[in-house]
Amino acid sequence: MERVMEQRSTTTAYKVKMLVLTALFIALGYVATTVLMVPSPTGGYMNLGDTVVLLGAYLLGPVYGAVAGGVGPALADLLGGYGIYVPATLVIKALMGLTAAVLYQALHKKGWALIVCGVVAEAIMVVGYALFDGFLAGNLAVGLTGIPSNLVQAAFGLAASTLLALALRKSSYVRKQFPRL
Repeated sequence: MERVMEQRSTTTAYKVKMLVLTALFIALGYVATTVLMVPSPTGGYMNLGDTVVLLGAYLLGPVYGAVAGGVGPALADLLGGYGIYVPATLVIKALMGLTAAVLYQALHKKGWALIVCGVVAEAIMVVGYALFDGFLAGNLAVGLTGIPSNLVQAAFGLAASTLLALALRKSSYVRKQFPRL
């Protein structure tokens, strides 16, 4: 009986920890997305949010990383006056987080895997917003015009998240707290 109670307590503590960390990454995703909003000619904006989406995926894993990755930037769209993008951002960023986390685990958390995972996740972002912008405009060619600015955002998000993840991996404390990294 004691062992069962201890196991339940550990499971509950883990769930609480993951919910708190997910909420933290939602807030970080919101802030990173809103701290620097550079308007794009297609109606969206470039931002720093992809860095947090990818880092959250590596640290939190697929489920919690996808939730944090989708909700934080979607809140930024909602509160930043880009309400039309909320559903797309929620889905695109969650897919980015989910894909990066699953792929990172599948590649056994190698250093080079961060680049591969980031490229694949950022491709989801670039294609997702091109399709969504094309849908909004009723013309895929219009959606494709946003690709250059999304590629700039993708490159920055990939570089920054990779460098941060590599730096964090050097800390034994971080590795202990975030065994997925």
